[in-house]
Amino acid sequence: MADPASYRPAPGEIPDQPGVYRFRDEHGRVIYVGKAKSLRQRLNSYFQDPYNLHPRTYQMVTTAASVQWTVVGTEVEALALEYSWIKEFDPRFNIKYRDDKSYPYLAVTMADAVPRVQVMRGAKRKGTRYFGPYAHAWAIRETVDLLLRVFPVRTCSAGVFKRAHQQGRPCLLGYIDKCSAPCVGRISEEDHRRLAQDFCDFMAGDTARFTRRLTAAMKAAAAELDFERAARLRDDIATLERATERNAVVLPDGTDCDIFALVGDELEAAVQVFHVRDGRIRGQRGWVVEKVEEADDADLVERLLQQVYGTADAELDGGTAAVPREVLVPALPTNLDQVQTWLTGLRGARVSVRVPQRGEKRELAETVRRNAEHALALHRTRRAGDLTTRSQALREIQEALDLPSAPLRIECYDVSHNQGTYQSASMVVFEDGLARKSEYRLFTVRGPEGDGARDDTAAMHEVITRRFRRYLAERSQSGDVELGDGSSDDDEDAPRRSGPIDERTGRPARFAYPPNLVVVDGGPPQVAAAAAAMAELGVDDVALCGLAKRLEEVWLPGEEYPVIMQRSSEGLYLLQRLRDEAHRFAITAHRRRRSKGMTVSVLDDVPGLGPARRAALLKHFGSVRRLRAATVEEIASVPGMGDRTARAVVDALAGGSAPSAAVEAPSHPGASTDLTPPPSEPAGILGP
Repeated sequence: MADPASYRPAPGEIPDQPGVYRFRDEHGRVIYVGKAKSLRQRLNSYFQDPYNLHPRTYQMVTTAASVQWTVVGTEVEALALEYSWIKEFDPRFNIKYRDDKSYPYLAVTMADAVPRVQVMRGAKRKGTRYFGPYAHAWAIRETVDLLLRVFPVRTCSAGVFKRAHQQGRPCLLGYIDKCSAPCVGRISEEDHRRLAQDFCDFMAGDTARFTRRLTAAMKAAAAELDFERAARLRDDIATLERATERNAVVLPDGTDCDIFALVGDELEAAVQVFHVRDGRIRGQRGWVVEKVEEADDADLVERLLQQVYGTADAELDGGTAAVPREVLVPALPTNLDQVQTWLTGLRGARVSVRVPQRGEKRELAETVRRNAEHALALHRTRRAGDLTTRSQALREIQEALDLPSAPLRIECYDVSHNQGTYQSASMVVFEDGLARKSEYRLFTVRGPEGDGARDDTAAMHEVITRRFRRYLAERSQSGDVELGDGSSDDDEDAPRRSGPIDERTGRPARFAYPPNLVVVDGGPPQVAAAAAAMAELGVDDVALCGLAKRLEEVWLPGEEYPVIMQRSSEGLYLLQRLRDEAHRFAITAHRRRRSKGMTVSVLDDVPGLGPARRAALLKHFGSVRRLRAATVEEIASVPGMGDRTARAVVDALAGGSAPSAAVEAPSHPGASTDLTPPPSEPAGILGP
C-alpha cells in the first residue's frame, strides 16, 4: 500500500486549468481517470489527510503510485478526452456501466456491396445501420420474416451467398420469393441496395410512404382487373401494418428522445433507457454499475451519458443519430452546460437534457424507473451467489497454495500440436475469478531451430520465457523515468514517461502486467519447465502451479507430492475452468494454423506460383477441390495467371491428393475429438 505523499507533485507544478488526470499503479496500469475544471484544486483534494477521504477514494490513492495530467482548452474537451481514456484504459476504479444482458440488434450491412439483414450483438460496426435493441432475438426474426415479403433483402451468410453465386442457383429463400436473389443476378446490386435502403427507411419510421405506394398500386391493379396482383398487394399492406403495430405509440408523432431511469443504493445501481423515435418505443436497454468511486446520482448520470453517447458515430434505430433531440434523465448531470454542449456537437443540432416534470413523458419515465427496479432486484438475486462463489474460490486457492493474498490475476498456459507440427500455445487470463478475454494471447512455438520445440516441456519453457521476458523488458522501459513527475502529456516525449504503453498504438503494452499466479496444464514436468524459465529470468514474485488431468492434482515446483483439493471445491472448479479455457483456446489456434497449412501445401511447390497467385486462385475457385476440377483454360483466365503456370498447377494437382479426413481429429495430449472451436475468438497475437 503506497503513501500518497510519496508521489504527490511539488507545489506549483499542477496547472490551474481544465484538464484530465490519470492515476497509475506500480506497474504503470491506469487505475483511475478523472476530469477537472481546475486540475490544481481537484488533485490537491486527493492529497489531503487520507482518513478524511471516502473509503473508495482512499483505496484508490493508496493503490496508485503516480499521477499525470493533460491540459485541455475547455471543459467540453475534458469531457470527451476523459471518456476516450476510460474506454481505452478500462480503469478499475472508474464507474463502468455494463449491460445487464447482451441485447440483439437488427442490423443492415449497408457497407457491403450486397447489403445483408441479420441479427447482431456486441460492438457496432462502421457502415452498418442498427435497429433496436430488442429484448429477444426471436422478436427480430419475426419482424424480418414479415418484412421479407415486401422487402426481399438478402439475409444469407457470406458462405451461402458465395456458394449460390458459384453454383448459379439461389437458396431456398430465393425460390419462395423471400429473397430477390442478387447472388444469381435476378436483381442488380444497385436495385438490391435501393431495396435495402427502403427496408431501412421503413424500420426508421417512414412507414406511411410505403403504405401509400402499395395502396395506390393495389387500386391500379384492381382497375386493370388484375385481381391476383391486387390481392398480393393487399396482403403486403396487411404485412406492413402488422409490423408497424409491434411498436407501441407512446408519445406524439415526431417525438425523438431517450428516457433514462436510475435506481440503486450505496454499492450498485441499475439503469434502464427507452429509445423513443417518432413517438414509438424503438428499443430498450439496461445497465448495472458497481459504485467503485464516490458518486451521487448527478455524477452517475454524467458518466452514463458519456458511455451511451461516446460512440455516437454508430447509428441507432437505422439512420437516426444515436444522440436524440431530447434526453430525459432522473437527475441533471453535475456539469449540465458542458454535457449539453458536448452532445450538441455529436449530433450536429441542439440537444436538451432535462428532468421530466409532468405529462406523458413523466408517466413514461415512471415506467422506465419500474423496469430499473425490477432489473436491480433480478441482478441482486443472481449476483449474490456469484460474488460469494468467486470469493470463496479465490480464498480456497490462496489457502491450498499457501499464497500471501488471494490471486486476483491468474494466467493459465497450454500447448497444442499435431505430432509435433503446427505447435501453438495459449495464455488465458482470469481477473477476480472472471475471464478477461481482451488479455488472451496466442503463441506460435518456434523452438531453437525455428521448426518447433522437441516436446511439451520445451514448448512450455519457451512460452513462459517469452511471456516474462516481454514483461521484464516493458517494465524496464517504463521504469527509466519516474512516473510521478507530474509532467503534462502535452510534452512531445510524454509517451515514453507514461508507463508500459505501446508507442505504436498508444495502448497498454501486451504483457505489461504480471499475474499473481501462473497455472500450467500438466504435471511435474511442465511445472518444472515453467519454474526453470521463471528462475532463469529472475522472476521470483509470481506463484506457480500445475493442474494434472488424470486425477486433477495440483502440483507445486519442487514438491514430491501434489496438493489434493476436494472434488467439490470451488477453488478446484475455478482452476479446471482456467485449464479448460486455455486448452480450448490453444486447440482453436492449432486448428486454424493446421487448416491453413494443409490448404496451401498442395500449391507450395508449383513453379512460378507465389503467395499472391495462390490467394487469387483460392479466392476465384473457393477451394482446392474446385481448383482441381478446373481446366487449364479456366485457371489461365484468373487475373495474373498464364498458360504455362496454369499447366503447372494442373500437373501438380493431378499428382497430389486431397487432405485425408483422418488428420481432422485434434492431436493434443489428452484431447478429445468433440472439442469444437467457437465461432469467434478474442483478439490475440501469434507470437509476441
